[in-house]
Amino acid sequence: MMDFSQALLNKIDTIIEIWIETVRQDDRIETAKELTYKGVRDSVPIVLQAIARMLSPSDDNDIKTLVEKSLEHGTLRAKQGYDAEEIAREYRLLRWVIFSTLEEDLIKGSSAEVIRACRLIDTGLDEVIARCFKTYTEERLRELEDLQNQLKLTNQELTRLVRASKDNLSHLAHELKTPLTSIIGYSDLFLRQQEKNPEVKDSIPNLGHIDKVLKQGRQLLHLINDALEISRYEAGKMILQPSVTNVKEIIINVTEMVEPLARSKNIKVIGDCEDFSEPVVTDCLRLQQIVTNLMSNAIRYTDSGSVNIKCQMLPDRQWSITVTDTGIGIAPEKQLQIFEPYFRGADAGNQSYVPNSTGLGLAIVTRLVELLQGKIELNSKVGFGSKFTVIFPMEVKISE
Repeated sequence: MMDFSQALLNKIDTIIEIWIETVRQDDRIETAKELTYKGVRDSVPIVLQAIARMLSPSDDNDIKTLVEKSLEHGTLRAKQGYDAEEIAREYRLLRWVIFSTLEEDLIKGSSAEVIRACRLIDTGLDEVIARCFKTYTEERLRELEDLQNQLKLTNQELTRLVRASKDNLSHLAHELKTPLTSIIGYSDLFLRQQEKNPEVKDSIPNLGHIDKVLKQGRQLLHLINDALEISRYEAGKMILQPSVTNVKEIIINVTEMVEPLARSKNIKVIGDCEDFSEPVVTDCLRLQQIVTNLMSNAIRYTDSGSVNIKCQMLPDRQWSITVTDTGIGIAPEKQLQIFEPYFRGADAGNQSYVPNSTGLGLAIVTRLVELLQGKIELNSKVGFGSKFTVIFPMEVKISE
């Protein structure tokens, strides 16, 4: 009698290796490319062990482990940012890898043994998928609820912003319209489908609607928070909190944070701050905001090549950060305007701006640079990239 249980146990490591490599090479599973090996693997080996025990005639079906790990997997995938189609694609590939790896063992068994093994493997995987999507949906709905609460909390401050300053109201209203319309449309579609047929809430199309609502909601929050940041500065409510700051550590942290975005566009991020060791007294949080916005902006407007960040000492107790990219560049007539709120004049192909840009990033940078008693310089040429240099004092002074 062929022992397919032991055959599967013996090949779990091989199955995992092949599966992870296949998932990472699949262009339809973009999220996996941003995860570590361990992040993609998660609890799949334990799931395969449970399925192997199901194949053994002498052991009890390990449904409990199967269910527990499947539930955990769904929650994790939601937190990792997977969409529903990516999860379904992952499991489809796992099923294919399992049967491909076991093929030489399956052909050695009798017809009855092979049918039983295939049926149990399929049943186990179907149970895993069902449980995984259940917790994935629950986690997505929880995120949606959290997002709704955040929008409610920011509504009062947004109202105060509109009342205090109406200069950019028409711009803000225009920017809010698109994500709000999308959120309302997809939410309404999802709710109507729920009313008609409550049993289809875990279907891939419905999960896709939730994903789109969350994506648009996050973009809306990003826009609101950027607008509020501008408002706080202009209202004089930004308070400096200077302290001795490790500039090198900030650069490393920001570089690691933007690395997934750069990797998704095959852009190389290069940091050059190894020789910078002088103590700097500045506002650590505001400095990190400046660096993050400059790096994110450089990657957003660069299609290929690299983004470099360099720190260096200057005469007269000053120091600088320079961010250089090989992006699309900025026309001379637009170089003064790009620091204005809501201006997105850099031409990206046939688009007037890059999607997901709020048009406030550089406006925030200039205000934060001024707050840190520095100045910003721009050198750019269309088609050859841009270089932003920010010059700061070694120690920020707080006036009485």
